[in-house]
Amino acid sequence: VLTALRFFATGSYQLDVGLGRYSAVSQPSVSRSIHTVIDVFNRNEIFAEYVRFYRNIEEVRASRDRFWRRFQFPNAIGCIDGTHVAIVPPKINDPVHPENVYVNRKGYHSLNVQLICDAEFKILNVNARYPGSANDCAIWNDSNIQPLMRRLHNYRNERFYLLGDAGYPLRPWLMTPFRDPLDNSPEAAFNRVFCRARSIIERVNGILKMRWRCLLKHRVLHYDPTTAAKITNTCVVLHNMAIMDGLRFPAGEDDPYVGNEDYGMMDDEVLDEMNMLRRRVNPELAAGRSLRDRIVRRWFT
Repeated sequence: VLTALRFFATGSYQLDVGLGRYSAVSQPSVSRSIHTVIDVFNRNEIFAEYVRFYRNIEEVRASRDRFWRRFQFPNAIGCIDGTHVAIVPPKINDPVHPENVYVNRKGYHSLNVQLICDAEFKILNVNARYPGSANDCAIWNDSNIQPLMRRLHNYRNERFYLLGDAGYPLRPWLMTPFRDPLDNSPEAAFNRVFCRARSIIERVNGILKMRWRCLLKHRVLHYDPTTAAKITNTCVVLHNMAIMDGLRFPAGEDDPYVGNEDYGMMDDEVLDEMNMLRRRVNPELAAGRSLRDRIVRRWFT
């Protein structure tokens, strides 16, 4: 366990981890240790105990109340975003993991990992199954949380939703910011509070990668995508363990997030989909816009 923890925390090579003054084990022993630990942490009885979405309406309401007390944004129960975990290129001609699909829009090989968190920095859901070329919207559309949010968002007219950046589709169960609102307008006020609330997921991502540096872009996981996903899941479990024990930030570090008003990037595929939806007057998009406008009128006018 200590050998695996050292690898996750440093992101160094297996040989370097084994030769550390407190380890003194061979590279094969380091490899076996890592695989044993990630296999255990990915078992459902362990993983589901520490990484789980809300189990009942009382937990949902408690999360909504925490978001309101902390950010004064109504009815939000979580924030969603994707983050890239760099990996070495899969083998050429691998039929299971085609090399080209793991190249992300920034030009390096990665997994696009979807994270959902609450207002207390805890990760409620992680999806590390998708290659770097997959956009956030496509991952969300295939998420097992999306149908749950569809059912939950209007429970007894309480209207629960997640907060996402502009790369996600606006829906009644997934709020996104306005694009280019006028200065000093109610929409701009909405965006300011929205951005402050949604920054929690950016901070979670920073804390996760600062504590478990094997996930940093410049460290690069030298594993196949399936094993890299298991390592990512293990780091998420360890992150939640630390949060539950009151260790919000890594020792000696301050909050790694510096606030800004970056409302997210939309790639060409997402823009094409949104333009097509506008032409078809998608009813879910219209319902999302209507709900967002009502929030602006009630809370930000």
